[in-house]
Amino acid sequence: MVSVEFHQQCMRLALREAERAAEAGEVPTGCVIVRPSQHSIEVSPRVLARAHNQTEMLKDPTAHAEILAITQAAAALGDWRLTDTILYVTKEPCAMCAGAIVLARVPLVVWGLSDPKRGGHSVFSILNHEGLNHRPEIVAGVLETECREMFQAFFREKRGLKEELK
Repeated sequence: MVSVEFHQQCMRLALREAERAAEAGEVPTGCVIVRPSQHSIEVSPRVLARAHNQTEMLKDPTAHAEILAITQAAAALGDWRLTDTILYVTKEPCAMCAGAIVLARVPLVVWGLSDPKRGGHSVFSILNHEGLNHRPEIVAGVLETECREMFQAFFREKRGLKEELK
């Protein structure tokens, strides 16, 4: 069983990645994928991947934090199956990312901010669709306030810049 404190510790790592995205003008989504210690999950996770959105920088619509982190984690493990991992992301994965999570066999997905308008789970039920062969466990709302504040500040600033240019 993973403690709330462990989830918060790992989500803070994802929030740092989200800050990097915001600083680069990207939507502030950050993701980390960890592999818990075999001896005790509470000791220290092995961070397999850290990523943030890079769609603008790479001019690539698939360069979401989760996709980039899944690619890194697969390379680190030498296997596309990310069993025995936990994926932490600041905002609920979109449909594309949720599909990649299912295909990668990630057993546990933890996010901060749910996305009831575009979420791959909230709207499309991809992460728990009974027709799929893998359905990860989900923990939502970890450090939700911090994740929400980061998103709101980012978009407030973007709107403010647009207003100044008028």
